[in-house]
Amino acid sequence: MTKPQTAQNKAKNPLIQLFSQPYLLLVLTALFWGGNMVAGKMAVGEIAPTILVAGRFLLGFLVILPFALPHFKNDWPAIRAKLPFLAFAGGVGFAGFNLFLYLGAQYTTAVNGAIEQASIPMMVMLANFAFYGEKTKALQIVGVVATIFGVLLVATNGAPTRLLTLDINIGDGLILIACVIYAAYSVLLRYRPKIHWMSFLATTFFFATLSAFVYELVTGGLPTMLNGFTTVTTTGWMLVIYTGLFPSIISQLFYARGVELIGANRASLFINALPLFGALLSVLILGEQLHGFHFVAAIFIVSGITMAEYAARKKASSSND
Repeated sequence: MTKPQTAQNKAKNPLIQLFSQPYLLLVLTALFWGGNMVAGKMAVGEIAPTILVAGRFLLGFLVILPFALPHFKNDWPAIRAKLPFLAFAGGVGFAGFNLFLYLGAQYTTAVNGAIEQASIPMMVMLANFAFYGEKTKALQIVGVVATIFGVLLVATNGAPTRLLTLDINIGDGLILIACVIYAAYSVLLRYRPKIHWMSFLATTFFFATLSAFVYELVTGGLPTMLNGFTTVTTTGWMLVIYTGLFPSIISQLFYARGVELIGANRASLFINALPLFGALLSVLILGEQLHGFHFVAAIFIVSGITMAEYAARKKASSSND
């Protein structure tokens, strides 16, 4: 009688049930990642961007380290061999991306920042074509152009002709730099060592934390850094907790489980929902306004991503035949 009761209890366990629902896990992943831009906007006046980045990844490192330690013994030779790449992934891919994202949030809306992040998959596709010669179909190129036009429409507040005079809001410019950084990190993931994902996160979070402190010391010095910690508000510390747990760890766990259940190709589609959730949360939590150009841009971006994804999957399926 014990075994059936144990199985029944497991079936009723909400956590176990959650981890058997790939689509719910992936939706929550995109939701938490979308909330990162909102957190960056909420941080303005509450905590310095460098302190938020340092606190976020330090918390993430301390939380995941006990779970990662059992894997380090087997992974250490691969980690040591790829230490420069892991330092780049943490210091630039994680810390650099979020630092520019949070800096940009001080000058532009979270709605803009969320939508502009839709450019990352297209940047990755262009980089793979330019540097690795990955073949692209005409429909993919059309999709890239449509998505980039939509992003530029947001960055110029609905007036793309402003590009001719380089009249772009500094905040939007900083976020587009963040997107370039993360696209570069994504492209270079092909050189990632074959280690457990917890070992990867623990190592890169360590370098992200170290890099954030270095950024702060270089730009402001030790007195400024110490003063930055003393002036963090309660809201600022709450944002450290949110970003350190949800976008950093829980989303990674949920995404890894989603990939395990339905495969990387299908799971990756949900990443495209990040700008949507980010924009919705910006309206609901921050009370920001959606303008006509946001809707027009969304049509171009969604259409572009759909065309590019369809062409990529059709190409993949034909090559497997």
